[in-house]
Amino acid sequence: MTPPRWLPCVDHRPSEVKSFVADYFGGQSEPCLVISGAGFDPRSGAVTDLLRKSVKVLHAIFIKEERPSPDPILVEKAKTSLDNMNRDLASSRVVSVDVFATDGAVVGGRTLLARLEAEGLESYRDIVVDLSALSIGISFPLVKYLLQRTAGSKTNVHIFAASSPGLDNVIQSQPSDRASVVHGFRRVNESYGAGECARLWLPQLAMGRQPTLQRIFDEVRPHDTCPIFPFPSSDPKHSDRLAAAYLSELEEAWSVDTRSLIFAHEEDPLDLYRTILRIEEERKPAFKQFGGSMLVLSPLGSRMLSIGSLMAALDRDLPVYYVEARGYEVDWNAADKILPAEAIIRHVWLSGEVYPSM
Repeated sequence: MTPPRWLPCVDHRPSEVKSFVADYFGGQSEPCLVISGAGFDPRSGAVTDLLRKSVKVLHAIFIKEERPSPDPILVEKAKTSLDNMNRDLASSRVVSVDVFATDGAVVGGRTLLARLEAEGLESYRDIVVDLSALSIGISFPLVKYLLQRTAGSKTNVHIFAASSPGLDNVIQSQPSDRASVVHGFRRVNESYGAGECARLWLPQLAMGRQPTLQRIFDEVRPHDTCPIFPFPSSDPKHSDRLAAAYLSELEEAWSVDTRSLIFAHEEDPLDLYRTILRIEEERKPAFKQFGGSMLVLSPLGSRMLSIGSLMAALDRDLPVYYVEARGYEVDWNAADKILPAEAIIRHVWLSGEVYPSM
């Protein structure tokens, strides 16, 4: 059995995050870099606000994801959010990234990494990646790039994310036409062995994402599917509603066995991370003589569960498939009633001095 990369893992639950930031970052004089999304999401500035209270010298790179024909309301809210995040920083700069090329190809992740090549990232003792307002196509390549670039250095890489399931439910993406692999992660046709791998698809279910997930299913063409339900969750009935909403996909389109459902704690990324690794290990001997096994991840919905999928993909070099959003629709009547203060913040320490053997 291959030992998990993050076992043990240094992380902090929402009740511990504020004291960790005050104790760890407040006791340093070295500058810290936060990389965050400059988006319309009300959670955009939560992590920067938290760090600002303790970090003595805070630098920032704000990533502005540019999509075609954006909603003017979203543009205005993103501008307001960026203005608020820019307060009381030692320095900051905005990196605008076109998510789509002129021919419609998804290029956001690749473009961002090219822009970061000129940044002196190694000069920082701590780099914080705030996933709260970054898309999968940007955040996953970014984290993988930072881990590779800082490997063997004294730089610590942290993930923070502000989560609010209520906000997730009122923000709906407008999916593009085709599913694709996240930049920097392997494709399903990059086989582990000589024969064709038995592909197991692990989609993270979220309300209103049926067309998106069906596009991924058609692209991946898995042999089996194990949908991921958020449970326990802040809404005890959320998994029941998801099961009802996806009944047609589960029973007909994807032919899911009821014994193949995965339940992962909505606010604990390590729960899903360990579950995925356990499934991967259990399938290895079973499919060894038949070309091997390949797990394919599709993280949607809960940001915390997405972190669990990210960690598993990084640990075991797993494919990550998604559908890039061409835009977003937000029910602002509902969103404005959900205070940003309701968002909970979680921290995962991905690399650095606490893992001397990495």
